[in-house]
Amino acid sequence: MNNQATISRTTPDIFGASSMGYALIESRHLARWRELLQHGIGLHLASSDEQTLAFRMDQHQRRIIIQRGPQEDFLAVGWQLRDQSTLDEVLKRLQRLGIEAQPSQPEEAAQRGVKRFWRVLGPKRMAVELFWEPLLSDKPLNMLSAGFITGSAGMGHLAITSRKPKQMQRFWQEIFDARASDHIVERIAGVTLDIDFFRVNERHHSIAIARLRGLPMDPIRTRVQHMNLLTTSVSELTNAYLRCRTLGFEMAHEIGEHPNDREQSFYVMSPSGFELELGCNARVVDEALWRTTSYQGISLWGHRPEKSGAWHTLTTNLGNFARGTRSLLKPEYSPL
Repeated sequence: MNNQATISRTTPDIFGASSMGYALIESRHLARWRELLQHGIGLHLASSDEQTLAFRMDQHQRRIIIQRGPQEDFLAVGWQLRDQSTLDEVLKRLQRLGIEAQPSQPEEAAQRGVKRFWRVLGPKRMAVELFWEPLLSDKPLNMLSAGFITGSAGMGHLAITSRKPKQMQRFWQEIFDARASDHIVERIAGVTLDIDFFRVNERHHSIAIARLRGLPMDPIRTRVQHMNLLTTSVSELTNAYLRCRTLGFEMAHEIGEHPNDREQSFYVMSPSGFELELGCNARVVDEALWRTTSYQGISLWGHRPEKSGAWHTLTTNLGNFARGTRSLLKPEYSPL
């Protein structure tokens, strides 16, 4: 019997009651991160010192936090729940599944811009931090962008590569009642990539999980392959694209359109080596009408890499193969 079906029948359905709330990233390159997020993407710099940068994009005091350190990776993703009863339900599910949730310390919560959170060690050892009360600010935003799509659907989505995609799917489905939106098959450099997209609210997807078909390796060094943010219009998208290019940031994929959520977007290489996707015009799912579909290819048009020469393709593929081979030497952590 399907575990998700069992949970749906015996516990309250919390679909629509959770969303991506914040991201905590560790990096040595704080100055370059500031250039990308403030002057490229166009976020509001909320605070800055030698150890931490914090950025706003709406009323939340903090949405993206960059903490000085050596990892060049995501440390945590904050997952916002609708209210205390939703949090209580999630904590009960975690307890039944044997997953420990640790309460935050006051200084940790303040750094994230929330009143309190509970930390869970999620797939690939990325902390998933559960909260429902963000700290808000009524101070005017000072942004190069006119705005970002947030609200009850959250601040964006994460795409993650995995050697244990079924276990990762189970984590998001059994704890947050995630629903499958659709599937994409992509051929890259002679290998097949299967990508499954999951939603936890009206946003087309909050989590995308990718695997190499027939190859038990993970070619991505970081816990997250890319993080997505949504801006309000095509003009805001192109303005941010031009600013990032002017600042010297490499475009992993230039502007294009995806077939499943019909989002127009570009992917810029972050100072930590993973990609940041900025998009607009993404579909909002109507639950009464939605049907899951499989697509061939990640893009309808565009999304071409900035560097497309034979030497760049060869060295990129060799680097991915080497990282994938190293991933075989240690198990991928899964809480389930």
